[in-house]
Amino acid sequence: MGLPPPAPLLLGLLLLLDVLRPLWGDLVFIPAFIRMTGPAVSASLVGGTEDVTVSLALLQDKEGLLPTPACGALTNETGDWSLTVTPSVVRPESALDVTVRLERGLQGCSANETDPFSEPPCIVQTLLVSASHNSSCLAHLLIRVEIYANSSSARNASENVTVIPNQVYQPLGPCPCNLTAGACDVRCCCDQECSSDLTGLFREACFTGVFGGDVNPLFDQLCSAQGAPEAPGWFPFLCVQSPLANSPFLGYFYHGSVSSRPQASAEVYLHTDLRDFSDFGYKQGDPIMTVDKAYFTIPQVSLAGQCLQNAPVAFLQNFDVQCATSLEVSQEQDGIINAKIKNGVLGGIVTPRVIYEEATDPDKFITRTETLLSNGSAPRNVNVEEHYIFRWNNNTISEINVKIVRVAINAHQKGIMTQRFTVKFLSYNSGDEKEFSGNPGYQLGKPVRALNANRVNNVTTLHLWQSAGRGLCTSATFKPILFGENALSGCLLEVGTSENCTQLRENAVELLDSLIQATHVAMRGNSNYNDPSDGWVEIIRADAPDTDTGADPSVSVNGICTDIPARLNVRILSSDAGAVEGITQQEILGIETRLSLVNWQFQCGLTCEDKADLFPVSASVQFIKIPAQLPRPPTRFQINFTEYDCNRNEVCWPQLLYPVTRYYQGEPYSQCMAKGLLLVSFFMLAVFLSSPWARTCQV
Repeated sequence: MGLPPPAPLLLGLLLLLDVLRPLWGDLVFIPAFIRMTGPAVSASLVGGTEDVTVSLALLQDKEGLLPTPACGALTNETGDWSLTVTPSVVRPESALDVTVRLERGLQGCSANETDPFSEPPCIVQTLLVSASHNSSCLAHLLIRVEIYANSSSARNASENVTVIPNQVYQPLGPCPCNLTAGACDVRCCCDQECSSDLTGLFREACFTGVFGGDVNPLFDQLCSAQGAPEAPGWFPFLCVQSPLANSPFLGYFYHGSVSSRPQASAEVYLHTDLRDFSDFGYKQGDPIMTVDKAYFTIPQVSLAGQCLQNAPVAFLQNFDVQCATSLEVSQEQDGIINAKIKNGVLGGIVTPRVIYEEATDPDKFITRTETLLSNGSAPRNVNVEEHYIFRWNNNTISEINVKIVRVAINAHQKGIMTQRFTVKFLSYNSGDEKEFSGNPGYQLGKPVRALNANRVNNVTTLHLWQSAGRGLCTSATFKPILFGENALSGCLLEVGTSENCTQLRENAVELLDSLIQATHVAMRGNSNYNDPSDGWVEIIRADAPDTDTGADPSVSVNGICTDIPARLNVRILSSDAGAVEGITQQEILGIETRLSLVNWQFQCGLTCEDKADLFPVSASVQFIKIPAQLPRPPTRFQINFTEYDCNRNEVCWPQLLYPVTRYYQGEPYSQCMAKGLLLVSFFMLAVFLSSPWARTCQV
């Protein structure tokens, strides 16, 4: 339905006036023409709005002709329309917001919801908004109203509520192929918006299955489906009698009407009813309790990598974690001083003994420091490291020692602080000696034990770098080499313009040797430090460069230094050495360190200023597991007939019955055989009940 003939002419004149009037400062409606399809529209009146009167007129179409609007002449003939004028929020002194709204509802409009084609509009009117001053028209706004019956305003809000059926007895989507709202979807015979005439066009090509609306199909276990050609002979004995309304697509929905907000796992765990059994002794994994019947918590890292501030400490479970915290939200924590922890005996209490230390290098813990807001504020202390040592005796806690390393910062300082929290459980009768890494063999993830036979204090360990901040070697900390874990670490060595190649080579060798300051490593996890003959192997150092030869004493003409140690390669040989109570014990057979040399050139750009360059150094650890016994040599049959080799072919015939062979290590062999015999009995029963056997018995 289009505009009457005079309407385009009137619209063009109004648009022309909108372009010219701002040139001489008159009032202008923006926009000057609106096609209205909803219950309300808005426009702006821009210009000199002082002492301006805005009126609304309903224009009557008579034989396609629009009457000439006159300001104030038709203000009382607005019918069901209302006009609201308010000052503009952006420019209240020179702009007005004009809103035209339909007051009555559209209950009289009836829509044929099953008709897929467009229907004529329910309301067709023309409105004119005029702005006048002293009975002189200054601006006009033409509104063409075309409201359809199927618009959102045609029905009440209460009628537009989607009724969700009970999902236990009726599927939520009875017609999945109905993808377009208010229109007929082709080949979707269950679409209620398709008329019978349209459905007849594609009735022979309707979608089948669940997508086509068959949400209650016959499933294979129904007795009524026994007529299927692929139904076995024993089907009548094991089929299910069930109505068709009991679809397998039902019943997998939540029955509650309101679902609460999901909470983090730590919050749920901490706010549930606490079960305190610490008065009768702790077991491994039990949370440590306080006298206030609350968990003793220390910040820990979750599986998702987030730092949980109130994570319970579990009995006999060590951990070493780091958490990054903003200085703006961090608070001074001194609650450990007044903490009273249950020791595992009825009425027994343990009070932690706390020792404070000041950090020597705060830059290792605080990075990205911003400008201080106030330099006159009093400093405050923040804890950067907290080390807890629990002494245990059977199922009780006998002693708790805490060492806190703190840093004094400005009260308004900003930045990121890296905190470290460690918890270690030691036996009550253990001294300060190095803890075991296994008994007797090594445990995966435990530090590799080492000693230096040339020192008085033989207890040392093998290290790797743990970079922080800018990644410089001067600020890097050390972490131990863990058994069975391959690792790679590195840092950056600052090189000045005044250093020659010999000095650079010496600094690199010294830096790499600081990681391996031991001469022997322990073969087992419980080797005795006081007895060098109790399972200790010597570290083999291969290809150590000689830095005292005097060759290449200074930087060459091109600034290139040759044979600079840049990487330390540590290779550790390990093997299985038997089993204790069914647990495989592993030991170290040998260790070798080797330096990799590179050629390095000082990078200074166009001009070599007095600034240092960065030389990267790294260290890698590789664990090589060798078999305890040499593999059996292949037979002539295995060499000639490679199709039976499981390592060369996709089909492995020797492992056809894998669960009942010695290759399967998931369960004990006796259980595998029992399950295998049970499967064989089921197979024999199925053969006995099959149709060929029944026909044989009938004959």
